[in-house]
Amino acid sequence: MLLYLLRRVFYAVPIALAVGFVCFMLVQIAPGDPINAIVPPDAPADVVDQVRRDYGLDKPLLVQFGLWLSKVAVGDLGRSLATGRPVWADLHSAIGNTLMLAFAASSLGFVLGCVLGGLAGTFRGSVLDRTAVGVAVAGVSVPHYWLGMVMVVIFSVQLNWLPAMGAGPGGSSDWGWDWDHVKHLVLPTVTLSVIPMGIVTRTVRGIVAEIMNQEFVVALRGKGLTRWGVFLHVVKNAAPNALAVMGLQLGYLMGGSILVETVFSWPGTGLLLNSAIFQRDLPVLQGTILVLAMFFVALNLCVDLVQTALDPRIKRG
Repeated sequence: MLLYLLRRVFYAVPIALAVGFVCFMLVQIAPGDPINAIVPPDAPADVVDQVRRDYGLDKPLLVQFGLWLSKVAVGDLGRSLATGRPVWADLHSAIGNTLMLAFAASSLGFVLGCVLGGLAGTFRGSVLDRTAVGVAVAGVSVPHYWLGMVMVVIFSVQLNWLPAMGAGPGGSSDWGWDWDHVKHLVLPTVTLSVIPMGIVTRTVRGIVAEIMNQEFVVALRGKGLTRWGVFLHVVKNAAPNALAVMGLQLGYLMGGSILVETVFSWPGTGLLLNSAIFQRDLPVLQGTILVLAMFFVALNLCVDLVQTALDPRIKRG
């Protein structure tokens, strides 16, 4: 296991280099000039050239990438072109907010998906099974940004039950563990949980249905084990695969929440990326994408290790 862990950590290095190179080149070839985020449109040409030299944007792309990579290696993601603040200062709070939202949404989606999928797989062909499958298909088919706007219209505008913007009262980005802040988390959490709920439901249903047809389940029933006892054995065998799906969904929500965070003005990495895209803020774009990619790699590693702990039949190394 230790050898497997060290090998996976070693593999993360070329992955980080590849992701860094790809995101660096993609944002560089995108239309627009990043200097426009720093100087006014009517700035003299000599001032623009001087600013370009100060930020190193006059050098060849490979040289720029090498300089950026050398700074990243020591934990320096650079400074925002738009605000002048260190990228890590803005990214630190944004990652915390996105992680909190993604964890809440994936947990809700995982619980609902496991319940619906487990019931559907246990009672295959029943009305409950068809209902659960219908809910799952609807969950993965509805665009979450559209669902977010609908929920804002219903629960914020029409009913005035829940706030629609920000992470705190008055659209604040500061977080606190009280009801005034928690209720700002409700609508984006429910909106983001719909897709993982549908995916987990369909996955768990398939796993449970397959396990229920295996010989050991028939043997357990033949020994007189209660339905609840059989269900616990089924859950134990389905847990590793279900956990892997949850880990992937958490990683997808971390990187794919940009539209939902924009709809609800949630101050996370999605909203930060959205602002950086429109402002052509290259350091923020590159730093955020790289950190999210590394988080996804680390999350996959953690899921693999937990899978092995839950199911000794899975061999790593």
